[in-house]
Amino acid sequence: MKLTDISAPDYFHKVVDCQWACPAHTPVPEYIRLIAAGRYSDAYMINWKSNVFPGVLGRTCDRPCEPACRRGRVETDPVAICRLKRVAADYKDDIRGRLPRAGAPNGKRVALIGAGPASLTVARDLAPLGYRCVVFDQDRLAGGMMRTQIPKFRLPETVLDEEVGYILDLGIELVGGRRIDSMKALLAEDFDAVFVGSGAPRGRDLEVPGRAEAAARIHIGIDWLASVSFGHVSTIGKRVIVLGGGNTAMDCCRSARRLGGEDVRVVVRSGFEEMKASPWEKEDAMHEGIPIFNFMVPKAFLHADGRLTGMVFEKVKAEYDAKGRRKLVPAGEPDVTMECDDVLVAVGQENAFPWIERDIGIAFDDWGMPKVDPRTMRSTHPKVFFGGDAAFGPKNIIWAVAHGHEAALSIDMLCRGDNEAMENRPLPAVEVMSQKMGIHEWSYDNDVSRDERFRVPLREKEIALKDIRAEVELGFDPNLAFAEAQRCLNCDVQTVFTGQLCIECDACVDICPMDCITFTQNGAEEELRTRLKAPARNLTQDLYVADNLKTGRVMVKDEDVCLHCGLCAERCPTGAWDMQKHLIEMTHASDRCGSRV
Repeated sequence: MKLTDISAPDYFHKVVDCQWACPAHTPVPEYIRLIAAGRYSDAYMINWKSNVFPGVLGRTCDRPCEPACRRGRVETDPVAICRLKRVAADYKDDIRGRLPRAGAPNGKRVALIGAGPASLTVARDLAPLGYRCVVFDQDRLAGGMMRTQIPKFRLPETVLDEEVGYILDLGIELVGGRRIDSMKALLAEDFDAVFVGSGAPRGRDLEVPGRAEAAARIHIGIDWLASVSFGHVSTIGKRVIVLGGGNTAMDCCRSARRLGGEDVRVVVRSGFEEMKASPWEKEDAMHEGIPIFNFMVPKAFLHADGRLTGMVFEKVKAEYDAKGRRKLVPAGEPDVTMECDDVLVAVGQENAFPWIERDIGIAFDDWGMPKVDPRTMRSTHPKVFFGGDAAFGPKNIIWAVAHGHEAALSIDMLCRGDNEAMENRPLPAVEVMSQKMGIHEWSYDNDVSRDERFRVPLREKEIALKDIRAEVELGFDPNLAFAEAQRCLNCDVQTVFTGQLCIECDACVDICPMDCITFTQNGAEEELRTRLKAPARNLTQDLYVADNLKTGRVMVKDEDVCLHCGLCAERCPTGAWDMQKHLIEMTHASDRCGSRV
């Protein structure tokens, strides 16, 4: 098997599973250690550089980092990475003096369509370089879907205003209340680049019998949430049906409970496990007394004298073909009728680009989506870039932020005339630092906590359901935050092996609690994985293979199960093992140095 090149930027990055899984590649273990040390402002700034909205994401992120967390391989629950991010935001000092300022004007103008997370990230990255960033949005206030589609009981307006304000204070020009109706007209205004971050603004409708007749009490979920957010809607009927199984449906049903809905139900076509809503979103809805009915397909809206009275559903079941593809078929059970006063339709979102003319060089695919380079975020028009939901369809805030970073880097290269660099992107900055402070002492706490995941305190349900603006999650206090932070396995502190120093005494093999170190003859990877001390079955995680041993054998470590506890380095009599902290920072527009891929 080929020896491991640990100097490659992505090798140890991939071992830090949480950071690797995060679209913005936030240095998770680094900020968790700072939280444990009570350095909340430092932890916040690490997050702010990477994910731009720590206070927002600490409450609303879809948490792709947590399923990847290595803690989840040794017990049931991963580290509460997302909620620890919120701790940094809740307990930081005034960090405004640590933020960048608008750069000296460089003469370049960038238009950003939509004031959501993708556009704001682009503006945040470009403004300190001297770009004049003009953000257009049909709403008066910036924030996009963070403001219009996330209920205040999940994301208080003060948190959003603060973090949006940090960006606007960089000299960003917000043109609120202006809807862009023509890309051709905007390009004629002689901007050097245009970024489209308009989201997926159109909610899908449901065309079944009775839809038109009962239209007055049938609402599109994302539009209804926006109306609630801006105070245009403050009540709803007592009996409410929410159609859909995603996070928008969970926000709709929980909002309806707070606006007067006494009997609120969620009805989903799929099974419970197949719902697109995050597990914690479903759990929160059920905690508030909202039942979820699965495998039920809408068949008709019932109405009388133009008034909605209920819905009829067909019971279905899942069948799978030989290739494992699912198909919903009638279950052969009687139809189910539910009475209701209102229906909220949250069955998906779609992109809508009627304002982009089709003769200006922007190509679209068969589904009406722009053709976008996923690496540069550039469309087929050299000056137009896309990001967030507008680029690839509905995802979440952290993906929009990641797209914004990449687009800002591309726009900066375009405006500097460095088109070659746009394709051949700069490598991230990487530091590897030994953590030795003595023969058996490290600069980090390498004791593996045995605590199970700590639950975030919630506001009492009776109080929370009376006020749609009362935040439900209260967040960790410093003591709970410290205890949860101790569960982190410090996966960015890597076990680094120097073969020339090894005497092959097997002390590291004997003391390893996970049996992940083996000294053996080299071989093909597939075969080698089977004859390690513990077979390495997770093919998505690499083997660390090193040579320069006197016997001609190789050292093989299975990165999948290593706890980064440091016992191998403590036990090694020759210092062949060392614990080295690996810190990787992704390249943003402001990072104008570094080698090319």
